Amino acid sequence: MANSVGYHEPLELLPADVVERHRMITSLQEELEAVDWYDQRVAATSDPEARAILAHNRDEEKEHACMALEWLRRHDPVWDQHLRTYLFSTGSITAVEEAAERGGGGGGARVARDGNGDGNGEGPSLGLGSLKGVEQ
Repeated sequence: MANSVGYHEPLELLPADVVERHRMITSLQEELEAVDWYDQRVAATSDPEARAILAHNRDEEKEHACMALEWLRRHDPVWDQHLRTYLFSTGSITAVEEAAERGGGGGGARVARDGNGDGNGEGPSLGLGSLKGVEQ
């Protein structure tokens, strides 16, 4: 397990919201570690039925990790901002970041596979295509 699971400051100095976020981040770390373990087991087994069971278990852990991420999003505005910027974007992730930074820090910038949001090759979009009648 990661060394960062424990508290780094005295627990009595931490407010309840920080303790709850720590609890959820620790849970997320554990779920991601379980995904990795199951993924390795799926790759290593030669038994098709064992592979199917292990893959099922791995995918359940992915669901749990997503639930933890959603909790974090709902309880921390910075998590919310970053998840809205990067999740379900397309194309280069670093181009999404560059577009978000140019647009004031994120909040939903989308970059399509051709490097922008509308397919016309004009560079990264800030997701404003719908203002021109183009759905994003």
